[in-house]
Amino acid sequence: MIVTLSHEGIALILFGSMALLMLTGQRVFGAIGFVGAVAALLLWGQGGKEMAFNASITLMNWFPMITLPLFVYMGYMLSESGIANDLYRMFHVWMGPLPGGLAVGTVVLMVAISAMNGLSVAGMAIGASIAMPEMLKRNYDKRMVSGVIQAGSSLGIMMPPSVVMVLYGMIARVPVNRLWMAGVGPAALFAVLLIGYILIRCKLNPSLGAPLSIEERQSITKKEKYRLLRAGILPIIIIFSVTVLFFKGVTSLVESSAAGALVSTIAALIKRRLNFKVLRVVLLQTLSVSCMFMWVMLAALCFSSVFDGLGAVHAIKNLFLGEWGLGPWGVLIVMQLSYLLMGMFLDDTAMLVIVAPLYIPLVRSLGFDLVWYGVLYTVTCQIAYMTPPFGYNLFLMKAMAPKGVSLGDIYASIVPFVFIMVTGLVLIMIFPKIAMFLPGLLY
Repeated sequence: MIVTLSHEGIALILFGSMALLMLTGQRVFGAIGFVGAVAALLLWGQGGKEMAFNASITLMNWFPMITLPLFVYMGYMLSESGIANDLYRMFHVWMGPLPGGLAVGTVVLMVAISAMNGLSVAGMAIGASIAMPEMLKRNYDKRMVSGVIQAGSSLGIMMPPSVVMVLYGMIARVPVNRLWMAGVGPAALFAVLLIGYILIRCKLNPSLGAPLSIEERQSITKKEKYRLLRAGILPIIIIFSVTVLFFKGVTSLVESSAAGALVSTIAALIKRRLNFKVLRVVLLQTLSVSCMFMWVMLAALCFSSVFDGLGAVHAIKNLFLGEWGLGPWGVLIVMQLSYLLMGMFLDDTAMLVIVAPLYIPLVRSLGFDLVWYGVLYTVTCQIAYMTPPFGYNLFLMKAMAPKGVSLGDIYASIVPFVFIMVTGLVLIMIFPKIAMFLPGLLY
């Protein structure tokens, strides 16, 4: 007996199989790649065995992929050499007198750290290891602290040099410099919303985050405060110098990433913090993160090539516009909801490489700006990371948090911050100029 399945039925089986495999605890790239490779063989027989190989060749031919390990290296060099600690110490001293001041400083710190290497994980790691103990020691509410670290770390990948936006730019064939500039306005909007919430909440309820005591403030001399200010500004100068060279056209994207890696190494050397141990840790972490990205992208390219072979782009378009009768904005909202759902199981790179080739042609045909849509994608992924029950960042936070912070605390902590992020997303959808003002002004 031969059973004939529709394209939609095949797609449903593929996504269901992938979700089932990941629930067993398999690595993301293993689940995606296995389902893609097996589906290719079952659907096309001997001809399908070349799909995984072609996906690997496609990946190796993406010259801008060189930026990935270089930007990651820059971020880890700044954090492992202690330069990031200087930045937090600066925020600790200068913002401590405010209600919730350490939490405000933590938000700014993690935006800076995540922006250094384009990964929200880096900001969360710094926040959990450096900022969290300091705030808990000063009797900050643990749920407030957990929520601040998760929400703050999500903002960095909207800032230059965002690795996720580099990958989106390659897939959507839109200029990376426009994407980077488009992310600045939304990142600033979210930072203002988060900081405003922290200040108001801690002002109304000082027990959530009391300011530094008068004794502690008086123990810090003006000379020490200005010394910390100079030390803390260094990593910010490094970030801006690298990105400005790119925006001015002095360097290409790859050259900018190489310049960032070089400058961060020189900064660590000048501060006498570069030794064999630091270099070894930085190189190992860079290799680990870069290989993880490569494997996920390789598997996702194989998976998306199966969808492309099935004609999934046309099937999705017919489903949204024909069978469901959605208008352009209805289609856009459904896309964002699908990202929220997938973000509970996949990281942003996997989602981007699997779904973007399907959605981007549809977004273009509906007349939406692909740069603006890239910002929506990035924001929605970060919201998905923080959304219970399976948000990626929730489990990362649990792995990094002290013993006194339970998974229940982490789930409860993120609720108000998810509402803030959703509010910001809606504002960007209603007022596209929030994202498009800077690209329009500069280009």
